[in-house]
Amino acid sequence: MESRVWTFPWIFREIIVLLAKKRKAFLSIFQVPSIKKILRPEFAILEKIEEEKQEICLLDLPDLVLDCILEKLSPVELCSAAGVCSSMREKCTSDHLWQKLMKQKWGEGIGDAAYREWKTQIVLKRALEFSHFTEKRSKFHLFSSLFGHKSEMKEKRRSFLPANSVMSCYLALESGKFWFPAQVFNREVQSGHVGFMLSCYDAQLSYGSTTDNFVARYKAQGRSMIEEGIEWKRIRAPIVDTPANVLHISSCLDHLKPYDHIEIQWRKNKDFPYGWWYGVVGHLDSCSGNEFNCQCHVSDTIILEFKQYTRGSRWRKAKINRKGHREVGNEVDGFYGGIRKLSRKEEIEKWKQLWPNCTLE
Repeated sequence: MESRVWTFPWIFREIIVLLAKKRKAFLSIFQVPSIKKILRPEFAILEKIEEEKQEICLLDLPDLVLDCILEKLSPVELCSAAGVCSSMREKCTSDHLWQKLMKQKWGEGIGDAAYREWKTQIVLKRALEFSHFTEKRSKFHLFSSLFGHKSEMKEKRRSFLPANSVMSCYLALESGKFWFPAQVFNREVQSGHVGFMLSCYDAQLSYGSTTDNFVARYKAQGRSMIEEGIEWKRIRAPIVDTPANVLHISSCLDHLKPYDHIEIQWRKNKDFPYGWWYGVVGHLDSCSGNEFNCQCHVSDTIILEFKQYTRGSRWRKAKINRKGHREVGNEVDGFYGGIRKLSRKEEIEKWKQLWPNCTLE
């Protein structure tokens, strides 16, 4: 009886010890150690570096890298980025960024004439604002300086953009508020006026962002005519600085020969502005057209052909004098002015793309 009393506690103790060992082994397998024991000094340094990286500002990037990023942005995105802070505003409104955007979208339609018009409008606007300010100041001398200064400060806060910047010009074009000088191919073609086929006339254009096309205003005999729905392919920047009502002085007459592509000024009468019309230099009637015997290039007479018209049409050919050419013509057939030779393939291909579907009478 005595041996049984002492044996039971010993067995119980052995069981307890065995369970304790099992529990320790179990915990050693599945227990997750503390993060402090895992992290070594090297990992702590890396964590600190990562925290510092998260605090890097976009403006901390090198200028070249930042410029590359900004060049990828669209005009809308650049305008949004310009509102972040004064430093970003300065970078996002820089002329070199917007000159690239201007060339990408407006390259074919915007030329030096449009930029001159834009600068002229800025000067006129400033002169008008100054005149209005001085007039108001003379009427309200006691209060105008105070209120004028406040309103000027408000205006500066409201508009952070320099008036003569490329960005301001781009936004004015996009809004349609700026009517710029350009030229329109085949004017009034959508209205059925085939008489203007293969011609190009000066106009004032306004862009419509919702339709992605243009509205043109033509001037003739002191009145304006409006044409809407003009596509991009029908516009170009003015090719010369000569105004539409002035004779262009030709510099290519001595070098013209058969098959050369040309543009020539033509107007219906002397009250109308000139338009530019596409044609080619032809052979004289006395020439057989054989290139080895052709002497047309040394003759004083130049034959111009407008092959969009039928052979019997009075508009098919025109004759001009190579020496001392000025405006020639009459009230019936119109008046032919200055000539420019087309040397670039892009210009010639542009005219060919606009060729009418059928021959004109």
